[in-house]
Amino acid sequence: MPSSAAKSGLGNSRKHLGRKDLEAELERANQAGRISSAVSAGGGAPPRLEAAAGEAAAAAGREEATGAAEEMGERPAERQPVVPLAEYAGVTRERFLQEIYPLRKPAVLKGIELGPCTAKWTVDYLSQAVGDKEVKVHVSAGPQMDFLSKNFVYRTLPFDVFVKRAAEAKHREYFISEDEKYYLRSLGEDPRKDIADLRKQFPPLANDIWIPEYLEKERLFSTVFRISSAGIQLWTHYDVMDNFLIQVTGKKRVVLYSPRDAPYLYLSGSKSEVLDVDKPDLKRYPLFAQARRYECFLEAGEILFIPALWFHNVTSEEFGVGVNVFWKHLPAECYDKTDTYGNKDLPAALRAAQILDRALKTLDELPEEYKDFYGRRMVLRIQEKTYSSNYE
Repeated sequence: MPSSAAKSGLGNSRKHLGRKDLEAELERANQAGRISSAVSAGGGAPPRLEAAAGEAAAAAGREEATGAAEEMGERPAERQPVVPLAEYAGVTRERFLQEIYPLRKPAVLKGIELGPCTAKWTVDYLSQAVGDKEVKVHVSAGPQMDFLSKNFVYRTLPFDVFVKRAAEAKHREYFISEDEKYYLRSLGEDPRKDIADLRKQFPPLANDIWIPEYLEKERLFSTVFRISSAGIQLWTHYDVMDNFLIQVTGKKRVVLYSPRDAPYLYLSGSKSEVLDVDKPDLKRYPLFAQARRYECFLEAGEILFIPALWFHNVTSEEFGVGVNVFWKHLPAECYDKTDTYGNKDLPAALRAAQILDRALKTLDELPEEYKDFYGRRMVLRIQEKTYSSNYE
């Protein structure tokens, strides 16, 4: 969960810059910055310039389509093209590190040997192997889980009871309703201090899964065991560490958004306020129509590489079991030492957000006309100093 500093800093930066004209100025600066940065790159610029110009044209087209669709009473989200993720088969460690990892884009990895887990991890096997170990799970009356409004409850169940309920469509015994949904995200023994580790929390299962050894073992942060009812959809969020989503059984749909589309996602902390990414409320969240949607369907035995800061929204098409592997791709000192989940904003980013909060309070001392002028200059300076044309 985000710290209080995160909520007051990065998480609410959109609210500090909440004026519509300031948001528009930021977006114009963003698009202009992408193109001007590409032009200044010199000899190697043409491909990058073409891509940047294409992004700007696509953004303009999305705005035009949004307005036309709203006039016609249609849903603009249905017109948005879906960008499919790149897929790679039989990826070796060398190929991942040399060709895929440096791109900093999500990718589906197929044909990688994951061990006996893909055949063994049935409901019966899991029930027998783990037994009545107590686990804390999310229980939701509906399929869309919202971490911001907390439309679910936490309950503790014996693991064998939980996994059988999660695999059912209707329940004879339940907490909320007979068609309630279940979701397990494994935790450390003491979540405030301990990191999720499949070997420690679920030792009978640890040898069943072979985690690809693409990175140095000392960079490994956590291995998170996940089980979901069919149909359950998790909120859109980002993590600050790279991770593999290993789909052991079942099928998931994953919708992703680039970190560059953060201005369109209405963030509160690390989470988006837009709960329904398929039928968003564009009157309430009009900028969401401009976000570019990446998507994949992750089958059993496949792995999704999710780079840090990429937003992702996961729907379980079927009852399924998976394992998330998080690792530190930055030096260890860059991360919050109290972070046991891998989702706390980096301390340097939080400090910068707090400084920005103080700067914005200082601007409150100015008359409105001057505050507007210097606010716009601040936006342009931030764009000039921090925005990059190297990432999509």
